[in-house]
Amino acid sequence: MTVPVQIDVEDTRSKTEAVAHPAGGKDRSFSPVNVFSHTVLIAWSILVVVPFVWAVIASLKSTGEIFGDNPWALPKDLLWSNYTKAWDKGIGQYLFNSLVVVTGGVFGTMLFGSMVAYVLARYEFPGNRFIYYLFAAGMMFPVFLAIVPLFFVVKGFGMVSTYQGLILVYIAYSLPFTVFFMHAFFRTLPTSIAEAALVDGASHSTTFFRVMLPMAKPGLISVGIFNVLGQFNQFVLPSFLSPEKPVLSQGIATLLGSQRYENDWGTLFAALTIAMVPVIVVYLIFYRQVQAGLTGATLK
Repeated sequence: MTVPVQIDVEDTRSKTEAVAHPAGGKDRSFSPVNVFSHTVLIAWSILVVVPFVWAVIASLKSTGEIFGDNPWALPKDLLWSNYTKAWDKGIGQYLFNSLVVVTGGVFGTMLFGSMVAYVLARYEFPGNRFIYYLFAAGMMFPVFLAIVPLFFVVKGFGMVSTYQGLILVYIAYSLPFTVFFMHAFFRTLPTSIAEAALVDGASHSTTFFRVMLPMAKPGLISVGIFNVLGQFNQFVLPSFLSPEKPVLSQGIATLLGSQRYENDWGTLFAALTIAMVPVIVVYLIFYRQVQAGLTGATLK
């Protein structure tokens, strides 16, 4: 004989709501900390987005429109010729030089930096912590203090105004932060997987390149983006070490100096837009991996 079971839907719903919203609980979405943090983020977003939008609009205007009564007004005619003139003034060559140097510099930085960080994070040997602290101290050393001896070192190797000279300097410049970041990330990865690979007969190099490095992909992408930004925007090092083969930051500075006499500010803003677009595109492609890498390195 089946006994009918009655369920009081209203009573169940009230209990569920009581659990979801306990008595005396507060809605944390409107807490002072959240309100303050969101306000700061909105203000920071405005400070970043507004100059970029204004530069893009100004790149399609004439000089008279840029300095007119309403600098925020849309251009009457889209002057795409500003980009052509910026390209003819050498921005294309400057951009190519930057891409070559940054590609080589970031690749070498990520390769050597991840190898050093893995060894320091996974192996105990005399001097381990000393080497790690040396890399950490390198992040606090101002690069302009070493620019003169660095110039003579690069000159001694015959690498002034060469791609390989600037790439090697960029690698040395970016290694401290890369080792510091990846060291923390490698320490969050499980050691059991590496031990299992060694037990199965894999060498240390095979374990690193085929097991541990793929697991560290989020951290590699995150620190890689930071290295791209730092090296792409570098101005001091290439100004001293590559005067005859300038990169994009040097080209923008040269163009800025010439526009003071030519009075063609639309071309200058077109060059600035060309310089900003590659970095923004790279970030938009990998921003999810950047967030995952930063979270993995700090919360695990």
